[in-house]
Amino acid sequence: MKVEEYSKRQQQVMQWKVNIVSYRLGDQYYCTVDNVEPGATLARAQGLTRDEAEKKALEKAEGMLAKTLVMALVSRRQTKGTANR
Repeated sequence: MKVEEYSKRQQQVMQWKVNIVSYRLGDQYYCTVDNVEPGATLARAQGLTRDEAEKKALEKAEGMLAKTLVMALVSRRQTKGTANR
């Protein structure tokens, strides 16, 4: 099998830039989403169409990034609370 319809683009998801790579291999489309800095893979998905694969992968990535945002806010709140003592 040969990779076809390869596509790579950047998109903003919440406050992070992510790379979205998708391609077709046989009858399936595959998608990988990674954060631009440092380039760690956030999510992978597959589907019968490019849209389906990208939607699934982006939903997974958004869930992970949302948790990261929550942890960053908790950390800031804890730091502020400690500084006021």
